[in-house]
Amino acid sequence: MAESDTGADIPVQEPKRKKSRAGRNLPAAIAVGALIGFTIIAILIWDRYLWVFLLAAAMPLATHEVVRRLREAGYVIPVIPLLAGGQLMIWLAWYFHAVGALAGFGITAVVCMFWRLALGTSSARDGSADSPSGNYLRDAAATVFVAAWVPLFGSFSVLLVYPPNGSGQVFCLMFGVVASDIGGYAVGVLFGKHPMVPSISPNKSWEGLAGSLVFGITTVTLTATRLADKPVWIGLLLGLTIVATATLGDLVESQIKRDLGIKDMGRILPGHGGLMDRLDGALPSAVATWTVLTLLP
Repeated sequence: MAESDTGADIPVQEPKRKKSRAGRNLPAAIAVGALIGFTIIAILIWDRYLWVFLLAAAMPLATHEVVRRLREAGYVIPVIPLLAGGQLMIWLAWYFHAVGALAGFGITAVVCMFWRLALGTSSARDGSADSPSGNYLRDAAATVFVAAWVPLFGSFSVLLVYPPNGSGQVFCLMFGVVASDIGGYAVGVLFGKHPMVPSISPNKSWEGLAGSLVFGITTVTLTATRLADKPVWIGLLLGLTIVATATLGDLVESQIKRDLGIKDMGRILPGHGGLMDRLDGALPSAVATWTVLTLLP
């Protein structure tokens, strides 16, 4: 309040803060993104096998974010076998590669299905309202989906690191996803006028997708040829694939959040939201990257 010459208090209107068109706290997002990027680059240059330990720490955090949101919406998710199974996938992939990751996923799915069945049986027996015996199919399907979406997809980025050019392969994945995100964000904010799917993600535009394609394909092609010893045509194909899967992964998470009525999966990363809000595009892109670089010469 300000005081006039007559002694009366005059209300002072606070200036409104201008929000980012993309809905982010941009300085915080840049700072957190730079810190994450520096950490990943340092790990891959110093000892690429530390990448496995980083993922083993990140996967349960990301899984727990999703499980917590599902539980808030009324889902009954067997969290203990889900988290333990995620670790099983990561470490079996260390020793047995793709076969180990697939075996870990199968074991996790079976145990989670039986675990959820036991929860429903016990609740029906003791009359507990906290663990409803109904909605088994819904809960079991959601649990298996989370097991695939987070730790299984994350295991594919573990598989990328084992060949002699493993660091370069992981750089293709991470640089491609980041370049796609930055290109889409920058071009979308500056020139975006035509929404892609406004019912799912109002901020995504066709102009932003064009920016993702240009930035992503260029970055992946340079990274694949310089750091992963791949020909140009594989770099171009991989770049297109990463942009497509990163964009679709972001849309999938946006649809899930709309179904649950939430804005972010968590709050662990300022300017980004939760860890899953940062990994939504990278996880399916890890599957695509491993597939392209493994099946093509």
